Amino acid sequence: RGGGRRMWRIAVRRDGTLPRHRLNHVRDILRRSASSQQGSGNDGAAQRLAKWWRGQAQSHDETGDGTEGNSAHDAVVAANGASAVQYPRVLAVPLQRRPLLPGILLPVNVADAAIAEEIQALRSQGRPYVGAFLLKENIEEGNKTMEQAEEDMHEIGCFAQVHAAVADGKGGTQVLLMGHRRLKRTGVGSKNPLVVDVEHLKDHSYDASDDVIKATVMEVVSTIKDLLQTSPLYREQLQYFAQHSGGFHDASKLADLGAALTSAKDTELQEVLEQMDVPERLNRTLLLLKKELELSKLQIDIGKKVEEKISGDQRRYFLMEQLKNIKKELGIEKDEKSAVVEKFRERVKEKGDLVPKEAAETIEEEINKLQALDPSSSEFNVTRNYLDWLTGLPWGVTTKEVFDIEHARKTLDEDHYGMDDVKERILEFIAVGKLSGSTHGKILLLSGPPGVGKTSIGKSIAKALNRKYYRFSVGGLGDVAELKGHRRTYVGAMPGKLVQCFKSTQSCNPLVLIDEIDKLGRGHSGDPASALLEILDPEQNATFMDHYLDVPMDLSKVLFVCTANMLETIPGPLYDRMENIRLSGYIAEEKFQIARRYLDPQARDAAGLRPEEAGLTDSAIRVLIDDYAREAGVRNLKKLLERVYRKLALKLVQVEGKELEQARKEGSAAPNPEGAVVQAKHMVTETDLEEYVGPPVFAADRLYEEPPTGVITGLAWTSMGGSVLYIEAGVLEQGEGKGGIRSLTGQLGEVMRESASIAHSCARSVLSKIQPDNRFFSESALHIHVPAGATPKDGPSAGITIATALLSLAMEKPAKKGIAMTGELSLTGRVLPIGGIKEKAIAAKRAKIKEIILPEGNRRDWKELPQEVKDGLDAHFVKVYDEVFEACFGNPAQIKWQEQEEKASVV
Repeated sequence: RGGGRRMWRIAVRRDGTLPRHRLNHVRDILRRSASSQQGSGNDGAAQRLAKWWRGQAQSHDETGDGTEGNSAHDAVVAANGASAVQYPRVLAVPLQRRPLLPGILLPVNVADAAIAEEIQALRSQGRPYVGAFLLKENIEEGNKTMEQAEEDMHEIGCFAQVHAAVADGKGGTQVLLMGHRRLKRTGVGSKNPLVVDVEHLKDHSYDASDDVIKATVMEVVSTIKDLLQTSPLYREQLQYFAQHSGGFHDASKLADLGAALTSAKDTELQEVLEQMDVPERLNRTLLLLKKELELSKLQIDIGKKVEEKISGDQRRYFLMEQLKNIKKELGIEKDEKSAVVEKFRERVKEKGDLVPKEAAETIEEEINKLQALDPSSSEFNVTRNYLDWLTGLPWGVTTKEVFDIEHARKTLDEDHYGMDDVKERILEFIAVGKLSGSTHGKILLLSGPPGVGKTSIGKSIAKALNRKYYRFSVGGLGDVAELKGHRRTYVGAMPGKLVQCFKSTQSCNPLVLIDEIDKLGRGHSGDPASALLEILDPEQNATFMDHYLDVPMDLSKVLFVCTANMLETIPGPLYDRMENIRLSGYIAEEKFQIARRYLDPQARDAAGLRPEEAGLTDSAIRVLIDDYAREAGVRNLKKLLERVYRKLALKLVQVEGKELEQARKEGSAAPNPEGAVVQAKHMVTETDLEEYVGPPVFAADRLYEEPPTGVITGLAWTSMGGSVLYIEAGVLEQGEGKGGIRSLTGQLGEVMRESASIAHSCARSVLSKIQPDNRFFSESALHIHVPAGATPKDGPSAGITIATALLSLAMEKPAKKGIAMTGELSLTGRVLPIGGIKEKAIAAKRAKIKEIILPEGNRRDWKELPQEVKDGLDAHFVKVYDEVFEACFGNPAQIKWQEQEEKASVV
């Protein structure tokens, strides 16, 4: 008994196996022990010893290499009788990612229920061995048939032992596989689950004593050690390998281990698994390890940079906190909450009694609330922002108004040319303010076409009155909260525009310009037009309540100036509270003066040019106005001037770049070769304009130089100013009972269509008096067209123009040359007054029309026009249509007598 026990201690290796030369020494002991135990009740112990011995012998028979370096998994397989002969067919376990290499433990998730059930059955039978094969693509097992799964697997896999199999609770099974040796699929044994025929592969023979292999092994071991220093995640796996493999001297096992330690691609690891040549496998593993090492070093560098930044920030934070505490202890600085509270109290103290009682009470209440809150809470920030707005407003602070008429006149003249009527209205407004002591409660509305200076006039008024200026646009505004603020319960709540205005200007009596009031929107969040009533109405705005502040504010000292292009779209209740000042537009001479005094210098400066370097002649500016920019305002004219100077700048830089730079350095024009100073000025003339701005937009002043029969020139008002409008009348067909207006074209509105019907009836009545025998209207189907069909047209002012066009067609007589007209026509032939006289007069003058026909009711408007507008225009004021007829065709009695004379001559 003692001898056997000593032999066990000496002979058995660390992995539980025996070297071959020790087997003979142990064999006799086993036999004697087995024979002596028979019949003594220890038959089971003898059988177990014999079984263990057979396993040792079989293990040596399988390897057959005569070495003593068998690995742990070989020992386990041998001990359980898992020889290549016993396992020619194995269950195929597909691997989604990373192949299993010999000597490596790999957890695998088996989603296929049939495979999981078969694995459990193999374990219960004491045969826990399977074949692990990597799928060629990452394909879910449940989406493939067995034939497809077999085709998608790589041919080379690994013979593996199932160490554990546990259900994951999600319908799958977690399996821990231990790789033993390489396998090759040779066929399919059965399906569902897939069982394949395999061939157990052995490494190709190699010379383990070769210096190259030894050096490669040493380099692999060195690289693994370096990798272990950079990433300690592999330490446990390396320790397991060192304990159960007998060291790092086996090149084959070392290659498998090194490849398994990397994060290489599945295809690269599969190539290592399929490589049966050990030196080549070792080289592939070394390459993968080097890549992994460089990747780990890069990861460490990135981590160090991030840690250094975080450490620096943390160090700064800790130092700042220590500094705060030191200052707090020394009384130099207070904590954040105390500093904020002190700031708010200081603001209230500065304003003193100017703060209204209700606002002061709210501020005090909020400050007490703030002191009880934790600075890190969200409520603290909300309360602090609210107090910041409350204490930041200029409660009771106003700027002293200046009611100096001469100063105001000078300011308006400096900023704007012309518009004498508008300036006069503004001076009247200032004079009333001087006598009454304030301009409170006034709401000015500046209406007119785009580009006439409405916004800039508002700024000039603020400058003349010494008021702070604030502008915001309500065009398209559909949310009442933009005007009256959001409730503080909302995240990111803000006060309305008026509160923002007060804080921005730090004045309670600024001039507030509300732009584009005729383009107010209406959304799901209320009606902004109704909200503006409370803001603008002097009877209500003294106690205006912003939703965010929730404290009454006095807006009665604010001077509101609104701008609009069209009055028709302004809500009635709003328009009733406004005093309208109409800016009709500019005539050609006013445009020229504006361009020469303001626009031309601004455009030249914006292009970086100097007056001595480039400019436009007077004739060029006049051609720009007449042929390119006929609109009522000057915005398009400004764009054209900027375009001219941009092209001039490009030409100067390209052609005279060096000379120009030298001239600027010397502060004068470029010198000529003789040294004399010459003027390097490029003037654009009217003949050069096509090169800079293209062909003229308005090639002709009028569509018809001499309107033919059935065509009459009218005058129209648009939001862009006045324009010339032609009425064309024609005959579609004639015959008994076909009289009437059959077609109206040109995008005419309902009011204009009614005017055409009235004009037809009136013209028919007039023709029956002049030419009783003329049956034109009763036998002619008429077509009336207004050119520029893409532009919508509406309004009653074309009544007399349509009637005149119809009479011209009926009498086959053209109207007087160079005459235009406008006026509403009633059914009884009376001519009614219309609007937009100044715009229409400017349009007539722009089209070089000499005579215009206006309703008698507009004589007062004509007298108020500036003299420069009326110069060159002969106005005829009419009460009834007979006067219109006489101005266009002559005396009706004379026309009748001439007709009788013509008939007599024919007879």
